[in-house]
Amino acid sequence: MSDLFGTDAPAAVPHEQFEDRPLADRLRPKTLDEVVGQDHLLGQEGVLTRMINSGRLGSLIFWGPPGSGKTTVARLLADQVDYHFHQISAIFSGVADLKKTFEMARQMRANGKKTLLFVDEIHRFNRAQQDSFLPVMEDGTIVLVGATTENPSFELNAALLSRAQVLSFKSHDRDAAEQLIDRAAELEGRKTPLDDDARRALHEMADGDGRALLGLLEEVYAATKDNEVLDQKALEALVQRRAPVYDKGQDGHYNLISALHKTIRGSDPDAALYYLARMLVAGEDPMFIARRLIRMASEDIGLADPQALPHCIAARDAYQMLGSPEGELALGQAAVYLALAPKSNAAYNAFNAAMRVARETGSPTPPKVILNAPTKLMKSEGYGDGYQYDHDAPDAFSGQEYFPEKLGRQTFYEPVERGFERDLQKRIDYFKRLRLKRQTGKS
Repeated sequence: MSDLFGTDAPAAVPHEQFEDRPLADRLRPKTLDEVVGQDHLLGQEGVLTRMINSGRLGSLIFWGPPGSGKTTVARLLADQVDYHFHQISAIFSGVADLKKTFEMARQMRANGKKTLLFVDEIHRFNRAQQDSFLPVMEDGTIVLVGATTENPSFELNAALLSRAQVLSFKSHDRDAAEQLIDRAAELEGRKTPLDDDARRALHEMADGDGRALLGLLEEVYAATKDNEVLDQKALEALVQRRAPVYDKGQDGHYNLISALHKTIRGSDPDAALYYLARMLVAGEDPMFIARRLIRMASEDIGLADPQALPHCIAARDAYQMLGSPEGELALGQAAVYLALAPKSNAAYNAFNAAMRVARETGSPTPPKVILNAPTKLMKSEGYGDGYQYDHDAPDAFSGQEYFPEKLGRQTFYEPVERGFERDLQKRIDYFKRLRLKRQTGKS
């Protein structure tokens, strides 16, 4: 299914005009049954199929990548339930446009016709504009179908989301792409001018975008003669390979860095290298990756391997010195190191716990015994009185209490039984015994 299909097609066009239209437009599905690639929504047990069969169509948010068919499905859905279809784009519409649209829908409703309002790029509307949909959704003036490529949880108001069901659209997989390729061949009246490897490469170039796939295929048809068949090398020479769908400020960016982080946390160096490579191939800033690796070293490895953090800092420095592509190897090496390192979030949890206590307990004064006394008054008040210099104590440990008296002793850091933290736990236990001995005089 393609998202091909973002503008209204003429009801009828002369054959010559039909031939002049882009291939994606000529292949636009005319019914929901012709849509490919979204069986989870439109198959026999699909969400939209059940909704249509029930006779109850509520407001919807279509969330999915470009070229997955969101606009097409919205238009065909309106046809299926006999609603008036009206489309606007959040990029080009303002408050005045929304008021006109809502008034039009009220007039349609007064004449006995419901309106399906399709809002493309709905996440581009600000909070106030999104809120303006609520009254007309609640009173039945419109059934809203919003389309977005961005995560609705982050980009849409909670009030709007509570009144609409989110449906996820998928990128075209290989089977869906093959269906589009075969349909194009039938429409063109000749065999697809690609061998099997070239067909597979064409799908990879389109990266799951149905509209892009048909656009590339149209170039192939235009550049080949009857019975000519291109191999993968010839195809790549004819059309420029498209970069994978990846917006460094949007979901693709965050999805891949999340995948990299979780594969490292999951101790899978091969998967970590794959997602690192995906990001680099897509044009991600290597310094962003380096910063995240440094964060992972502290968050997920911590003191289980104290060398993880300096290793990642060294990888960052190596990239800054060597640049691309040589410096990218250092980032890959750091990713493998982190993936195979023993894991501990004990220091991470301890820091967060300390921050929480610091926020919640105000500003209790530290014990006077560990405060300096730069003035006579402070000295007379007991500042620094009784402080024991640890280096002069047996085992270089005085056992004094350093937490504010009002707060009492706290425990934040609890090492795990992995890596270097096993040794740190022994040190903690050792100092606990010494503290008890110093404070109670018992061994």
